[in-house]
Amino acid sequence: MTATRLPPKPTVRPMTADEFWEFGHRPENENKSFELIRGEVIEMSRPTRQHGYVCARFTTILTNWSFEVKVGYIASNDSGVLLERNPDTVVGPDVAYYTDANTFAEVHPRWGEHPPVLAVEVLSPNDRMSKVNAKIAGYLRGGVRVVWLVDYEDQKITIYRPDRSLIVLESTDTIAGDPELPGFACAVAEFFRMPGVPAAGAP
Repeated sequence: MTATRLPPKPTVRPMTADEFWEFGHRPENENKSFELIRGEVIEMSRPTRQHGYVCARFTTILTNWSFEVKVGYIASNDSGVLLERNPDTVVGPDVAYYTDANTFAEVHPRWGEHPPVLAVEVLSPNDRMSKVNAKIAGYLRGGVRVVWLVDYEDQKITIYRPDRSLIVLESTDTIAGDPELPGFACAVAEFFRMPGVPAAGAP
């Protein structure tokens, strides 16, 4: 059998973060969501309503805590952070805790290169764990100190830190923020509780 040599695939130059900014703001991409992974553009699917609710709960609870301690701020809505250069990686955590600004004017107007202290990723039903694990590894490699992976179907939170074993928390557990979020503590079930449902332990 004679093998037929296929022509080589054209080399695609990795996109830079600045080019990605321009690409994402084109009119035809206005209602789409993308991430840049080592220079490659990845389109993200539209999240479910449950996903959105859980993200809102994390944003609310973490924002209330940040106002109590008067340190840092919470960003949500997949706002971008530049984690890697040459090739560039720009990802959007579902929720993130930053300590690089004290006033609104100091918050980066585009994608800052200062990594968040905490990145919260909420699983979607169609997520592949191989890609999720790669994203978490990218966060930790890029300087994120702790990642919370949220499974709202099973109401679990898995905690990842560099060079440490992961920790899996059930809905009956309490998640503690130390040492990255000093003094933060919350029942895992609170992140999934609806307004009409009493808090655990409430009369």
